[in-house]
Amino acid sequence: MAAAASSSSSSSSTSAAEERRGIPAAAFVEDVETYLRQSGLDVSASLSLLQERLQQYKIVEMKLLAQQRDLQAKIPDIHKCLDIVAALQSKNGSGEPLLTDYEVSEGIYSRARIEQTDSVCLWLGANVMLEYSSQEADALLKKNLENAKASLQVLVADLQFLRDQETITQVTIARVYNWDVHQRRMKEAIKES
Repeated sequence: MAAAASSSSSSSSTSAAEERRGIPAAAFVEDVETYLRQSGLDVSASLSLLQERLQQYKIVEMKLLAQQRDLQAKIPDIHKCLDIVAALQSKNGSGEPLLTDYEVSEGIYSRARIEQTDSVCLWLGANVMLEYSSQEADALLKKNLENAKASLQVLVADLQFLRDQETITQVTIARVYNWDVHQRRMKEAIKES
């Protein structure tokens, strides 16, 4: 597949990027006949190769969309944690306890009375919880929020790049198929005359 893609680059327009984070760029084929000759493939093999590449793009797209959903769910959770830490910090010097409801299980809440505290426990994942001071927790959550937003931006750019590659591949498939149909019609016209 790589040989076909690299050999088509001389007969195709130049792409802005050859690859983005492991996603290979699709080359737009301007001259199908030159592309087929340089790749050494016939039409059916070329179409099969392009269809395979398109399926690979679809699989990567599904994985990236799942990562995007995870990040989009994670960002509001981090905001919620930051709000809770800020509420704890604001009540810390006042001398009065903080009354709050917290979720024990899905749909089940309990009321808590939080006395003056200078520490916060954060879930890190994989059933690991660590205790931080309020300032450390705030700094860690802000850093995690920045990282999540940056990762989401990169992911959105990757998805856009991937969708562009899918479109280029679909157009190339259509061009190769249409070229083949045109060649067959020309051969039939020659035979009939």
